[in-house]
Amino acid sequence: MTTGTYTAIRYEVDGPVAVITLNRPERLNALGGAMLAELRHAMATAERDTSVVGIVLTGAGRGFCAGADMAGLKDLAAAGSDAILTEAEETLTPGGADRDADYEKSVTFVMAVRKPVVGAINGPAAGMGLSFAAACDIRFAAENAFFVNSFAQRGLSGEHATTWLLPRLMGHARALDMMWTGRRVSAQEAKACGLVNEVVPAEELLDAAKGYIRTLARTASPRSLMHIKQQTYRDLMRPLGPAMDDGEERIRESMAWPDFAEGVAAFQERRDPHFPALELS
Repeated sequence: MTTGTYTAIRYEVDGPVAVITLNRPERLNALGGAMLAELRHAMATAERDTSVVGIVLTGAGRGFCAGADMAGLKDLAAAGSDAILTEAEETLTPGGADRDADYEKSVTFVMAVRKPVVGAINGPAAGMGLSFAAACDIRFAAENAFFVNSFAQRGLSGEHATTWLLPRLMGHARALDMMWTGRRVSAQEAKACGLVNEVVPAEELLDAAKGYIRTLARTASPRSLMHIKQQTYRDLMRPLGPAMDDGEERIRESMAWPDFAEGVAAFQERRDPHFPALELS
């Protein structure tokens, strides 16, 4: 296991899994400038690590993320991000040069990451924390986790892509109810309406999320995972015709990949595939 050095997050690589932990437990992992800069940097670092197949995002202590730390966001430099990120490192952006502009703002850079991102929601996910949870590709939640926002109760509009993400995950009526009332949505209700994929005991949460990625590492082509993720998010933004055109072009290209040859051979030989690592710049 390897560990990176940050001030507001923890970054660990354990086999094919990079674990990024929001690490301000005394503030319920409220998001300030340093944490946001480090989170983006860590996602891009994991994306470019050929040993990493997927990323787990979780929180330290008893909460996932309490939302934006307004004091920290007021002055991005005050929290010390400049101390760990050089000018060159700050330009390291998830998604690479061909990333879609739609997925560069606020929390949406998570969707541009070219590897699976699994949210391990270990406690309250509130406000911007709810947005980050929703931006993950897959969500595992501890039994005691819950999701909440209070935009309407604070006289605010919806923010950080919440009004785009939540209706696509849980349906517009449930999303509106959640955003209008500001009520807590339990992990169990979140699973029932599609906001969460799995609910597990708190002590099993991180292992379950890491296990999901380990399964992908054993059975799926990293290149295929990347293309399927890109197709899925891009297709949310375009009509069926262009989506079909893009899909047909990609499938033609993929039949020339070494991954395809290995996948067919593994199927015929009744063994696990040995797909090549994904090299990204």
